[in-house]
Amino acid sequence: MSTKSTQRLLSGRAWDDYCDSLKAAGHIIDAFGDLPTEQDRIEWYRFLTRLTRNGLERFVENSEPERPRLRDAPWRQSINFQSPDQDHLLAEFVDGRHAYRITGQRGSAPYFVMAAWTAAMADDPGQMDWANRGVDGLKDLNPAMLRTTGFLQSNAMSYDKDGRFEVIVSQQKPAGDANWLQITPDCVGLLIRIVYHRREQEIAPHFQIERLDGAAPVALTASHLSGALAKAGQLVLGYGELVRSWCQDTLSKSPNQIHFSQALYLSNGGVADRHHGFGWWEKKPDEALVLRFMPPECDYWIFQLCNIWQENLDNYEEGQGYISKYRARLEKDGSVLVVIADADPGVGGNWVDSAGHPHGGMSLRIILTAAPPPVATVHRIAYARLKSDGLAALPASS
Repeated sequence: MSTKSTQRLLSGRAWDDYCDSLKAAGHIIDAFGDLPTEQDRIEWYRFLTRLTRNGLERFVENSEPERPRLRDAPWRQSINFQSPDQDHLLAEFVDGRHAYRITGQRGSAPYFVMAAWTAAMADDPGQMDWANRGVDGLKDLNPAMLRTTGFLQSNAMSYDKDGRFEVIVSQQKPAGDANWLQITPDCVGLLIRIVYHRREQEIAPHFQIERLDGAAPVALTASHLSGALAKAGQLVLGYGELVRSWCQDTLSKSPNQIHFSQALYLSNGGVADRHHGFGWWEKKPDEALVLRFMPPECDYWIFQLCNIWQENLDNYEEGQGYISKYRARLEKDGSVLVVIADADPGVGGNWVDSAGHPHGGMSLRIILTAAPPPVATVHRIAYARLKSDGLAALPASS
């Protein structure tokens, strides 16, 4: 790391730039014009606090090269349609030069997948100012725009009789038949997604990561912290710009539709073990949306209703805001009917509370399937009519 990074931290310049980056990120909402409601704006500023916490935990507290860790995402953080039925364990690397060993115990969760990723990362981000570059600086330093380079699925791993396992994480394949996750020279970290069917009934797997060369922890340096602050600030800016781009450039252009695009999903850290469709929903307070799809044979699926910042409306605490394969009520033909409204009209199916929101994002994940993604139909209808006439109020083809 450079002397300049050290000087920027010790002089306070790195901290000032970090604070200025947060201020710049806060003003991304200005690009939305009149679209955000008062509730949206309240949730935007809460979203920024969550992103701030995420950036500091990832890059200030959890990015020491000599002491790798796998840490869960911060409580109530919901980034990019994050699923409430998944845990997200992250390990941050500076690059992919080192090799690692992950050991653990399988637990009873049905499935997990380990993924390695890259991102735009300047060689020494602590030596320069970022705030004055705004979103243009994301071309060179963007911890929010991730690309998966390799993954290892739990059902492709070997375990001992007690469910214990070991995975080698390295650029070169280890000798023998060891479980192996390959990384690239520019790898900046790992993400383990743990998928639960019924979280309250399942035992989470356990993971521990260490460097193979046994490097001892070292004292925090000014240059390291300068770079960590730069990454933390750019993460907030990057995710703010991501929700703006997805909303304005993609999702809101075709409201009340769900589109499956592998390219869109993989553009931000997705793993090719699933179909993930995204959409924009909108309705008036006196309206409802009725969504229907036929789930394919799969290990798991989940439908999620989110605000315009891609956060689950319920934040996982009341069991609302989403339905999944193992909790949904199915129709007689096996299809899934979802009613999105501010109150339950009592017409059957699965009611998802829109919680006073007139719009937002929605997503449908299908995990571990050989089938193509399903077609989801969405009908917008007056709530009073749906409540009085039931499903007969919908078009005959729905």
